[in-house]
Amino acid sequence: MNDLRIAIVQPDLRWEDRKANLQRLETLIRSIDGSPNLVIIPEMFTTGFSMRPAPLAETMDGPTVDWMRRLADEMRITLAGSLIVEEDGGYRNRLVWMPPDGEEFTYDKRHLFRLAGEHERYTPGVRRLVVGLEGWRVNLNICYDLRFPVWSRQNPGLEGPEYDLLVYVANWPESRSHAWRTLLPARAIENQCYVVGVNRVGRDGLGLEHIGESMVVDPLGRMLYLAPPVETVHTQVLDRGILDEHRSRFPFWRDADPFRIG
Repeated sequence: MNDLRIAIVQPDLRWEDRKANLQRLETLIRSIDGSPNLVIIPEMFTTGFSMRPAPLAETMDGPTVDWMRRLADEMRITLAGSLIVEEDGGYRNRLVWMPPDGEEFTYDKRHLFRLAGEHERYTPGVRRLVVGLEGWRVNLNICYDLRFPVWSRQNPGLEGPEYDLLVYVANWPESRSHAWRTLLPARAIENQCYVVGVNRVGRDGLGLEHIGESMVVDPLGRMLYLAPPVETVHTQVLDRGILDEHRSRFPFWRDADPFRIG
């Protein structure tokens, strides 16, 4: 298996300003050195974490998904992040996984943040999403999902763990940063996989501060990268050999409890 080259984009999002955010994100993405396989941007990257879906939502045929498709094609990358989508008379906090060929996959946020009233304005997802990339299997999640380990738990088969990389895109505020720094390594340790959390910086329209701390964690729970509290872009190579060796030497996954979700 090949190593996987990922890029984290940690922006200072403009509140509910799609045009400004897409322009800034494109500048940041085009500044990435090398040729990453995967570029990850935060939750609700066009608006910030807004509870006003009616005036802000787009369809899957709208300008943001078109922007993702164009950028993925031009740069030959897979691009992943979430936005507000209107569908079937409701609204979704939807992560879009956009590969260079333009055939996207989607994941709707399962755990809606009750303290902000997200559960009153958005429809929760009902299925997990695990996708393939360069021989890796990637499990995709959004922000509050991080607090619920059953949803992301490995469910190994006879051939081994079901995924290799666990991704969380987020708008995680500074006031709860201790939980962010604690739970991302915990998910890596318990699932014997790499974990990447991608957050934002800056103050949102509700006055909440975000200090980023986007993170890459290895399968042993060791922090490979912690982003500073400023707008930044970071590229990281995930070593397949380290992952395979760890799972081989310590096959904890073989003793996991089988389960079904849903």
